[in-house]
Amino acid sequence: MNEIICPNCSKAFKVDESGFADILKQVRDHQFEEELQNRLNLAEIAKESAVKLAEANVRHALQEQLAKQENELTKLKAKIDNIEIEKTLAVNVAVQKVEKERDNLSNDLKALANDLKTKELEKQNLESSLKQQYSTELQNKDVIIKYKEDEIARVRDMKLKLSTKMVGETLEQHCEIEFNKLRATAFQKAYFEKDNDSKSGSKGDFIYRETDDKGNEIISIMFEMKNEGAETLTKKKNEDFFKELDKDRTEKKCEYAVLVSLLETESDFYNSGIVDVSHKFNKMYVVRPQFFIPIITVLRNAALNSLQYKSELALVRSQNIDITNFEEKMTTFKEGFARNYDLASRKFKDAIDGIDKTIKELEKTKTALLSSENNLRLANDKTEELTIKKLTHGNPTMRAKFDELNNQ
Repeated sequence: MNEIICPNCSKAFKVDESGFADILKQVRDHQFEEELQNRLNLAEIAKESAVKLAEANVRHALQEQLAKQENELTKLKAKIDNIEIEKTLAVNVAVQKVEKERDNLSNDLKALANDLKTKELEKQNLESSLKQQYSTELQNKDVIIKYKEDEIARVRDMKLKLSTKMVGETLEQHCEIEFNKLRATAFQKAYFEKDNDSKSGSKGDFIYRETDDKGNEIISIMFEMKNEGAETLTKKKNEDFFKELDKDRTEKKCEYAVLVSLLETESDFYNSGIVDVSHKFNKMYVVRPQFFIPIITVLRNAALNSLQYKSELALVRSQNIDITNFEEKMTTFKEGFARNYDLASRKFKDAIDGIDKTIKELEKTKTALLSSENNLRLANDKTEELTIKKLTHGNPTMRAKFDELNNQ
């Protein structure tokens, strides 16, 4: 048994070992709990002190860092303010420069805009003019092309239907119709008929003759018309008919020979207009159908200029005048006239050539015509200067004949 005194009431009581052990355990547990609580309280206090110290240290460090950052921020703000001022000044200078350039550019743009507007108006006017011109030319070109195509189609169709001989006859009919259109007005005293005389074995197509009121022949032309079908295998050339045409001219006593031809359609030489081939056969020409009337007119006008000397020659021959030295002077005159006529013919050919050329060559045509007119004038002057008196000068026989006529 153990005796235990109560601390509160000071009374003693006895406790067995098991109870004592139990009480001892409770006391120990209570002391432990109390001590543990005290230690926990101390630990809590130490913890709170440590936290407060840490907070104070952190706060102090933060305050120092904040102060340092504020100081740096102040410096940065000052730098920023300086930079801002410099930037503002630079911007103002740049803005002023840009505004000045803008104003200058604006003025330039206005001037350029005005120029562009003017150019645009000019361009529009030019485009309008060119479009109008092009439209007109295109319309004309289309019309011409259509006309040519229709004409080609018509000719091809006609050639397909006709033989080579019929095509030639059609060309003869064309020339005869063209002449008859002008017969009543321009060729009232002219003979233009088919050559039906084949006694010599050959004949031409047409003979043209014209005389004056006294029956003197002004001009005579043997015409031959030649064409060839597009499908003919053997293609003829114009030269193939020169010899026969010259023979017909001589036999029928014609002064000139003219081949109206549609042969060698691609030849620039024969397409140039009136082609003089007198270097091969005397007084021979080759023409396309469109120059059928012009060749008659050219040769006829030239012959009319020589009509006076032909009339005087006929008068001399009708009176049986001695023509000693007459032929020599006549030959001299003929050579002079032929030379001027040849020059006139060449110039007139140049003029005819100009018909198929562009407007730019009209001046050349004009020059050729003027030159032709001048040569014809010279030939005419020589004709006018030719008189019986001059032809009989130095010829006593002819002088005696004229004296005899004067006495009668």
